Amino acid sequence: MGADRSGRGVIRRAVAGQRRDVVVGSLLGAAHQTGEALVPVLIGLIVDRAVVRPDGEALALWLVVLAVVYAMLSYGFRFGARAGERAAEQAAHQLRLDVVRRVLAPHGGAEAGRPPGALVNVATEDARRVGALNMALTLGIAAVVGVVAGAVLLLRASVPLGLLVLIGAPVLMALGHYLACPLEHRSQAEQERAAHASGVAADLVAGVRVLKGLRAEPAAVARYRSTSQASREANVRAARAAALQTGLMLTLTGAFIALVALVGGRLVLSGSIGLGALVSAVGLALFLPGPIAVLAWVGAELAKARASAARIADVLAAPGETTGGTTEPAAPSTGELRLHGLGHAGLRGIDLTVRPGEHLGIVVTDTADASTLLRCLARRCDPDRGRVELDGTPVTELAPAALRSALLVAEHDAQLFDGTLLDNVTAAAPAGADPQPAMDAAAVDEVAATLPGGTAGRIGERGSSLSGGQRQRVALARALAADRSVLVVHDPTTAVDAATEARIATGIRRARTGRTTVLVTSSPALLAATDRVVLIDGGTITAEAPHEDLVRDHPVYRSAVLT
Repeated sequence: MGADRSGRGVIRRAVAGQRRDVVVGSLLGAAHQTGEALVPVLIGLIVDRAVVRPDGEALALWLVVLAVVYAMLSYGFRFGARAGERAAEQAAHQLRLDVVRRVLAPHGGAEAGRPPGALVNVATEDARRVGALNMALTLGIAAVVGVVAGAVLLLRASVPLGLLVLIGAPVLMALGHYLACPLEHRSQAEQERAAHASGVAADLVAGVRVLKGLRAEPAAVARYRSTSQASREANVRAARAAALQTGLMLTLTGAFIALVALVGGRLVLSGSIGLGALVSAVGLALFLPGPIAVLAWVGAELAKARASAARIADVLAAPGETTGGTTEPAAPSTGELRLHGLGHAGLRGIDLTVRPGEHLGIVVTDTADASTLLRCLARRCDPDRGRVELDGTPVTELAPAALRSALLVAEHDAQLFDGTLLDNVTAAAPAGADPQPAMDAAAVDEVAATLPGGTAGRIGERGSSLSGGQRQRVALARALAADRSVLVVHDPTTAVDAATEARIATGIRRARTGRTTVLVTSSPALLAATDRVVLIDGGTITAEAPHEDLVRDHPVYRSAVLT
C-alpha cells in the first residue's frame, strides 16, 4: 500500500489505482445526467414550437432530437455504471490482496490481538466498502454535473429559479456532509462489533469438538449470543443513523423542490415565463431530487468508507514481530544450523551446532521453552541474546521468504485447509516434485484408504473429516514434501498409535537422508531413529548423546521420554 497507511491513504490509493475507470465512468455518468436535464427542456421546446403553434415538421424534428438524447443518456448510464462498478470491484480486490499479503507477511504481527474472523471481516466487508467509494465517486461527480446542468438550464428559463438552485444545492450538500458524521462513527462501531462476532464464531466452530467433549456447549452458545446481540444492536444503531440521515435529506430536498416549484408558479402567473418554460421548469424541478439524493447517498458511503479504511489501515500499519533482512542464503544450502548463546524467555545460553545432513533429536522438559525455541528457529521472533545461523549467516540478515525456502519449522498445531488430501500434501512442494515418498514416510496411504476418492478425496475445513492422528500424518507429509534443506518438526506423532509411530520414525529417516532434520519431541520411537539427542532442561543444554545412552544414564531424560 506504500508509505501512507492512514485511513485517508487507503482511500486515496483505492481511488488513484482505478483513476481511469473512475474518469470514464464519471464522464459517461455526466453525459447521462446532462441528458436527463435536457429532456424536460426539449419537451418544453416541443410544447412551445410544435404544440402551442401546431407544426408537424417541427414536431418530428424535435422528437428525433429527443430520441437521440434518450439514447445518449441510456448508454451513458449503462457504460458509466459498468466502469464505476469495475473500479469498485478492482479496488476492493486490491485491498483484499494488500490485507492478506500483510497478514501472511513473514515478519508477522498483523494478527496480534485480532481473531481470525475479525481479519476476514476486514479483508472482505471493509475492503468492499472502501472499493465501493469508487462507484460512489463516479455517481457523485455525475450528480454534481446534473445539478449544475439543471441550474444552467433553469437560468436560461428564469434567472431567479437558476439562482435559487445554485444557492440551495451547495447548502444541501453541506447539510448532507454534516448529517453523515454520526453515521461514520456508528458505522465504525458496527464493523468492530461484526468483526468481533465473526471472530468468536470462528473460534467456536474451530473448537466445537473440544466444547462437546467438555460439555461446554451452553457456555459457548451464551458467549456467542451475547456477542451477536451486541453486533446486532450496533448494526441497528448504524441503520437508524443512516435512516435518519436519509430521511432528513429527503425532507430537505422535498422542501427545496417545493420552493422551486412555488417560485416557478408565481413567475408563470406574472407572465415572466411561457407555457413551455413552465413545463421545463417543472420537469427540472422533478429531475433535481435525483442527483441531490445521490449526493446525500455519496456522503453516507464516504462515511462508511472512512470508517472501514481506518480499520484496514490499522492492519496494514501493524508493526511486525521481526524486521526483514536482505541477504540470500547459500545456494545450495549445506543445511548447517548453529545456535550461539541463544537466550530468550526461559532459554539461557543455548550453544548448539547441527551438522549438515544430521538427524538430531531435541527433548525439552518445559513445553514453554520448546515453543520459544521453535519461534526463534522459525524467526517468528528474534532472541534477546545470541543468534541463530544458517550456513554461517545469521538468520536476521536473511530475507524472510528466502529463509523459509531453506529452513522449515513444522509446528505441532499446523493447520490443514479445505481441499483434497493431495492438495494439502503438495501445498509447499516444489513444482513437479513427486509427493509419494513424503506420503509413504508419513503413512498417509492409510489415511487415503479411508477417504472416498483416496488422495483426491476432500478432507474438510482444517481436516475436519480426519481424526487427530490422521491430521498429524497429513501435516507431516506436507512438511516432508516441501523438501527444505533444514526441517524442524515438533511432536508430529502425539496422536498416532505405537506401530504407526515406529513406521513414521523409519520413514522420516529414509525421506530425509542427506538433509538436516531436527525433531523436537519426547517420542522414544522418533528419538531412537536420530543420530544424537540434545536435552534442554531448565532452559539450558544439560546432556547430549545417542538416545540409548541417555535413557540408560540420565534420569531426567528417562523421565521425560518414558513417562
